[in-house]
Amino acid sequence: MWQRVAVAQPLKEMINSESVGVLADGVAAVWAPFSRGGFVRAALAGLARLELKDRVRHVARALHDALPLPFPAAAEVIRESALKVRLDMWSGWPATEYVGARGAGHLDESMATLAVLTPYSTGEFAVRPLLERHEMDALKVMYGWAYSPDEHLRRLASEGTRPRLPWGSRVPWLMEPGPAIPILDALRDDPSEYVRRSVANHVNDIAKDHPDTAVDLLARWRESGGSHVERVLRHASRGLLKSGHPRALSLMGAVPGSGTVNDLALESDQVAIGERLHFSVTLTADHPGPLVLKYAIRRDGSHRVFHLADRPAAQPGQLITVNKSHSFRPVTTRNEPPGPRTLEIVVNGTVRASAPFVLR
Repeated sequence: MWQRVAVAQPLKEMINSESVGVLADGVAAVWAPFSRGGFVRAALAGLARLELKDRVRHVARALHDALPLPFPAAAEVIRESALKVRLDMWSGWPATEYVGARGAGHLDESMATLAVLTPYSTGEFAVRPLLERHEMDALKVMYGWAYSPDEHLRRLASEGTRPRLPWGSRVPWLMEPGPAIPILDALRDDPSEYVRRSVANHVNDIAKDHPDTAVDLLARWRESGGSHVERVLRHASRGLLKSGHPRALSLMGAVPGSGTVNDLALESDQVAIGERLHFSVTLTADHPGPLVLKYAIRRDGSHRVFHLADRPAAQPGQLITVNKSHSFRPVTTRNEPPGPRTLEIVVNGTVRASAPFVLR
């Protein structure tokens, strides 16, 4: 008997006639000359063949054409429209895109509009052109957002200034060593995990280009304390720990290079694409304290590191065994050609054992 299986809808399909209609209803409720039907027809024309971000831009252009007002007046309409309907991520995203694309010359109106929209649809992408053009003036506004009672706006202060914001345009001056650190200082112990996670991701971004700046910041936060400092530090330092940064390991209480692998056993030295590589590791602690365990898969032209385990050691000589499996299931974002591989076990930042295998 066939069984019906639910298939996740592609994200691009969330920008559709329903989301366009919600945005249209909001604008039409505020500005009488607005042609709701004309906007909807233009927004949906050719939408089906576009991918996600192109859909967002397409609807934003249709909004611009249907709202022929000077930007400050159009921004006021958009702010008021957000109070008339139930915007969400998909109906509101084209509105934030409109602000980012059309409002760069109007900092105050643009930032005010994003502040209204971001509780419904985050403005992290739209704020990037404003940061690029206005630099410290825009950053000053976002520093104020860090003290907002709205967690969405506090998160935008951190997320919108990330040096390596995924999907976001690059803002070169944000790639310098930590220009938004005052914002992070204000939010590092925020009561909202939603905000704290953004702060940790922001520090992880900084660590990719300026690892010592990131470690200095995390060490200062550890010294200052806080209700959530340890969880933030752990998440923020994940890239540093993966790379074996000695100061980051020490910050986590681990002795760099400590730990001896006694045995590395592979269930098989051959694994087919689509299957899993099963292996076990037995090691001895050289010192008391945490053991930060990673494993790497190496082939010609590629060296990828993954988390294995974190294990506390109460005393030197303590034996620890970890079992793990690594999936070679094909994914659209990565091509894994067959051929020889090496599995490496990394203990507190140092490769302590390796074993060859073949991917068939």
